[in-house]
Amino acid sequence: MIFGAIAVTAGIPALLSQSMSTIIFAGSAQFIAAELMGAGTPLLILLMTTFVVNLRHLLYSASLAEHVRFLPLRWKMLLAYLMTDEAYAVTVIHYTEDDSPATHRHWFFLGAGLTLWVSWQTTTALGILLGARIPPGWSLDFALPVTFIAIAVPALRDRPHIGAAIAAGLMAVATHELPYQLWLIAASLAGVLVGITLERFGRAPRRFISQQEGSTHE
Repeated sequence: MIFGAIAVTAGIPALLSQSMSTIIFAGSAQFIAAELMGAGTPLLILLMTTFVVNLRHLLYSASLAEHVRFLPLRWKMLLAYLMTDEAYAVTVIHYTEDDSPATHRHWFFLGAGLTLWVSWQTTTALGILLGARIPPGWSLDFALPVTFIAIAVPALRDRPHIGAAIAAGLMAVATHELPYQLWLIAASLAGVLVGITLERFGRAPRRFISQQEGSTHE
């Protein structure tokens, strides 16, 4: 509902606002796009910002690839479209903890994605219709960062994830005065780079230990 209200307030036509939720279906990117469009941000910066923010979906997809590699292309395309932060969070836990046959697990992914899709379309429409009537004092825009915190905190279990979160947070604070919300690009890139770097450095010692153990057994 918050996105619909923000989009209409930013001057985006109701049909276009609903179409963004139907076609794009990416909450954070839609919020950012609506705010930037309302501020008259140049198209190139708008596209660049939303692209960088959505780069995390590459990491999501990579971590789930082994669980869906047996699926036909039409299934992979559907699940890629339904991929959101919330759907990924519950699906990756299901994949790692569930003992059901791997050939059936994608139905859970589909169910999570479709549930969120229907909810997002419905609440967007409600936001478009009722957004102007919501008192400003309610500060509903605070719900988005709270949602991301609830998703991110349980995932901070190792050095790459923790390092990425810290780097992104520090960069966001250091660059928050940049125009056109360019701090989002800086923070996203910092988090991704630090996370990948720590992940690669973590793999090297593990490979070395495995080689040493193998030579010892020989």
